[in-house]
Formats: sequence, C-alpha cells, structure tokens
Amino acid sequence: MLKEKKVALVTGGSSGIGLAAVKALSEAGVTVYETSRREIALPNAVHLPGDVTDEAAMARVVDTVLEKEGRLDILVCCAGFGISGAVEFTDLTAAKHQLEVNLFGVVNAVKAVLPHMRSRKAGRIVVVSSVAGAIPIPFQTYYSVSKAALNAYVSALRNEVRPYGVTVTAVQPGDIATGFTDAREKSPAGDDVYGGRIARSVSRMERDERNGMKPEAAGAYIRKLSLRRTVPPASTIGISYKVLVALARLLPGRLVNWVVYLMYAK
Repeated sequence: MLKEKKVALVTGGSSGIGLAAVKALSEAGVTVYETSRREIALPNAVHLPGDVTDEAAMARVVDTVLEKEGRLDILVCCAGFGISGAVEFTDLTAAKHQLEVNLFGVVNAVKAVLPHMRSRKAGRIVVVSSVAGAIPIPFQTYYSVSKAALNAYVSALRNEVRPYGVTVTAVQPGDIATGFTDAREKSPAGDDVYGGRIARSVSRMERDERNGMKPEAAGAYIRKLSLRRTVPPASTIGISYKVLVALARLLPGRLVNWVVYLMYAK
C-alpha cells in the first residue's frame, strides 16, 4: 500500500530560507503550501496569500489547506525580518512590529494548526529562530529578543502538546546569504552619540551575512527536521555555529558577553 504524501505549510516561503525550505520539502515528495504577503509562482508548491500578523488570515490559510488536502502534517514558520539600531533611539512602534512579525506571527500560525494536529495526534512544527536568540547581538537587540522569545516559546509549547503526538522544534541559523540583509530596517539614529558604533556593528554583521552559508543548506536542514522521527527542542545549523552556541552555554556569561562586545559593539 502506498504511503500518503505528507502535507506542509511554510510561512514566509516567498524568499530566503523560507523559499529554500519550500523547494527542499517539495523535492522530498511533500505536498507544499506556501503563505506570504507577496504573490509568487512556485513550480512545486501552492501559494496562498496571507499575513502572519493577521490571526484570522492564518486561520483561513490553514482551513484552505485542510479543505484541499484533508490533513496538515508539517508547519514551518519562516516569516520574519530584522531591524537594527540602538535601543535608546529605536522607535517603539518599530520594536513592537519586530515582535509582532517574528514572534506573534509564529503564534498565529501555530494556533491555527494545533487543533487539527492535536485531534489527529500527529504533527511537526518547525520554527526558524536564530543564533542571535542564544547569543544576543548589540544594536540588533529587538531582533535578538524576538528570537530568544521564540526559543522559550518552543521549549514550553513542546511540553504542552507532547501528549498529543505533536512535536515542536526551533532551528537556529547563523549567517545566511539571503535578501534578509538588504531588507533589514536600519536606524542610524544616535550613531553620533554612540561614536559610530551602530554603523560599524551593522556593517560587520552584514558582511558576515553576505559571506554566510547558502539558503539551500538551511532548507535541507529544515527538511530533515520536518521529516525525521524525533527532534530536539532547538538545534543550530552549521558546525561552527553549533560550537559557538555550545561554548556560550558552557563559558561564564561575563566572558561570552565581552567577546560579543569586542565583535559587534566596540
């Protein structure tokens, strides 16, 4: 008897890591739906328009998938963006929007799929976090906060849904060469007061990103997490970043913080 094809929904799948995840999952024989605000033609996936900050829109997207397929096995949450600037000078509207997209965008998608997954006693949720969630980056504070919050959210949610066969995991990419870099909303406000450190920090980060790993590597990793039998609460992409995150857990916090200062805040 042939196995039924798994069905996945990817948020933010129109570009970057999300697009790479869409391609990787479809190549593995998964039926893939993608939702984002931007209309995009995908050869091996179905685009459904949706804004992750709109709870009702995410519910409609999930309902559409269920109407068409009768099941939803995998949710991959990739939608997100970054802002940079000094905390002292960052407009709170921008900071709140960062959390609205990166954190509550995931919350809206997860809330929409959980009733179905829980009733079927099966489902996999993969949330794209960041190494910045484990090692916060100065002058990208609110982005780091949003990703650290996702790590905590995933860790707690895992135990809430454990009895229902639903598994949740966070994946932490490091520097990835995608359009995320150019899309970053940069605020130079206060750079004169901070002695040019804001611009230097962001420039260093963007250089690292442009020289980072290809998004296809992240897409393949997400595919692996989506399809394997068991998953950890969080995992990091790339050996060098795995080592960094491990060291950050083992070394004294003061030392880790000092090293990050030397790299991104001096």
